[in-house]
Amino acid sequence: MGDVTFSGSLRARLFDWDWFQPASGNNSYAYSGNILRLGVSQIRTGWDWKVEFAVPFLLGLPANATSTGPQQGALGFGGNYFAANGARNIAMIFPKQLYARWRGLQAGRFEFLDGSEVAPDNATVSAVKRDRIDARLIGVFGFTDVGRSFDGLHYAYATPSNNVTIIAAVPTRGVFQVDGWGWNNVAFGYASYTRSSTKEPHSSDSRVFLIEYDDWRHILKMDNRPLPARRADLSNIRIETVGGHSLHALQSSAGTLDFLFWGAVQTGRWGVQRHRAGAFDIEAGIQPKGLPRLNPRLNVWLRGGYYWGSGDSNPNDNAHGTFFQILPTPRPFARFPFFNMMNNVDTFGALILRPRETVTVSSEFHSLRLAAANDAWYVGGGAYQPWTFGYSARLAAGARSLANLYDASVEFRANRNLTWTAYFGYAQGLAVVQQIYPTGKAARLGYLEALWRF
Repeated sequence: MGDVTFSGSLRARLFDWDWFQPASGNNSYAYSGNILRLGVSQIRTGWDWKVEFAVPFLLGLPANATSTGPQQGALGFGGNYFAANGARNIAMIFPKQLYARWRGLQAGRFEFLDGSEVAPDNATVSAVKRDRIDARLIGVFGFTDVGRSFDGLHYAYATPSNNVTIIAAVPTRGVFQVDGWGWNNVAFGYASYTRSSTKEPHSSDSRVFLIEYDDWRHILKMDNRPLPARRADLSNIRIETVGGHSLHALQSSAGTLDFLFWGAVQTGRWGVQRHRAGAFDIEAGIQPKGLPRLNPRLNVWLRGGYYWGSGDSNPNDNAHGTFFQILPTPRPFARFPFFNMMNNVDTFGALILRPRETVTVSSEFHSLRLAAANDAWYVGGGAYQPWTFGYSARLAAGARSLANLYDASVEFRANRNLTWTAYFGYAQGLAVVQQIYPTGKAARLGYLEALWRF
């Protein structure tokens, strides 16, 4: 027998956006984005259940954060929220999770992040998985003030070092729309095998996965074709993705080393076009032993990597070559989310400092280029309304240099229930940005967050 457990959280944020300077519209604004979650659950022998409701409430959204200038579109998330809800102050209540699980088979509404099937015991492997693998292709878009869930079936078979996961589900509405009750005309199937090993001095985590994605919304697609060609193609999108990752942490005389490879290839149909695309990510890091001698309480972590996601080099042929990110949480891989993994080359470095157990300071630099100059600069995180594609495409017109991103964040865990986070990012727009926003190619994003769990 298990006791019934009540739980909840309140995440409150104050955002300050300063998007690239448009020809019209408000690119500099502030608003409050918040979400309250209340749940009740029970774990019993062999089975468990959970009911959780979410109440997102957005205050002071900008009414004109969308530009009529060529390709300029939404000027940050404020423009997306207002367009999806049609009001400056908006709130809604809906079921965030509603499921029962028996011996590994879960049915109902649940949350899922691809790559999160196993939580490794090794601290380094666990942190890299959480920050650099989970939700690359399937996720809840948790950075938004609504997020998404999935309605369907989720089966997992697990042993101490192995996991098999199979999912068939439909993503709910949400993300930018506060009404998360309904569905989208989109579905996916997911299958993975993960093997994790914690054997010092070498710990590892590896996975292979398959995703089948189907979109039958029959709406305008966002790609690099001329507008008349896109308007004439309202056929289904059907994409198969095969990929995997391999993550390793090694203890050495220099300190803790970590290595990550992630990759995927795609085939299928992009409406009337053949779809052929791919992506890979290579990363490494070190937590040096020598530096903490200067301050025994200081933990230092240096990481860097190179990501490449294919683009489409010819808008006039019968093939679509842009890597499709499906239904991700883009923000861990784009902390200032003005870009994503589609038609993108990202060379990055990160510095993470932990001066004490309750404080984490991190800073990243990203050099961003487009993989194909005849493709587009893509932003977004997948379907969230039946009538909105979920990605925007701004044509590059032969340019490749997108931007340099400099950012920093501070996280302070005041106690076991309350965490404060502050973030600031500065984007130095380059050739692609400059030709779309010629009057101002710099952008900034800052926010202050309080997360209270109870």
